[in-house]
Amino acid sequence: MDATTLAVAQEIDFSFWALFARATFVVKIVMILLIAASVWAWSIIIQKYIVYRKAKRESAVFDDVFWSGEPLDELFDNLGPDPEGRQERIFAAAMTEWRRSHDAEGHLIPNAQARIERSMNVAITREADDLQGQLGYLATIGSVTPFVGLFGTVVGIMNSFIEIAEQQNTSLAVVAPGIAEALLATALGLLAAIPAVVFYNQLSTISDKILGGYEAFADEFSTILSRQLDS
Repeated sequence: MDATTLAVAQEIDFSFWALFARATFVVKIVMILLIAASVWAWSIIIQKYIVYRKAKRESAVFDDVFWSGEPLDELFDNLGPDPEGRQERIFAAAMTEWRRSHDAEGHLIPNAQARIERSMNVAITREADDLQGQLGYLATIGSVTPFVGLFGTVVGIMNSFIEIAEQQNTSLAVVAPGIAEALLATALGLLAAIPAVVFYNQLSTISDKILGGYEAFADEFSTILSRQLDS
């Protein structure tokens, strides 16, 4: 490489904004989409961590109250039919069905146990949909963005070869900017995909543990009600 070519190459600005500004329209669109996907993924991640932390805290508080020995009817009256906590809503669904399973004279309607369990299962399913909502978007971002970045890279390299053919020059000053712009698209795709995949797996595990706690509570509560029904 001669000194003139090296000097020209050293004068080229390879900063992010310079690479973005020199990129073609298609590659710019790809970069913008990847940046937006990355911001979206991080917003979901932060939101879910806040929601899951709140759900764990609410469950811990309700467990202490539930197992404190307070009568279930009094606890339900204090909470109301639509409490704020997720595990509390499962409890409220069961208690609501429990009270509906008594006729006007106070006698228990047959098959109350099955109806109460179904009510809790419906409530758990509703909470699962809310807890796991938007996790699918993380999975989509993690699987799609690398290919979007690769598409931007292919377009960028293709434009670089077109520019080489037009200028009839293969010097570093001609080749380097186009290759750098193309590889930037791949880097942005990986920047969006890697956190999305990692945190999707982690958040899914946390969500499964929370839902497992709800299901364990529903089983324990169902056992308590079953004893009362048998007595």
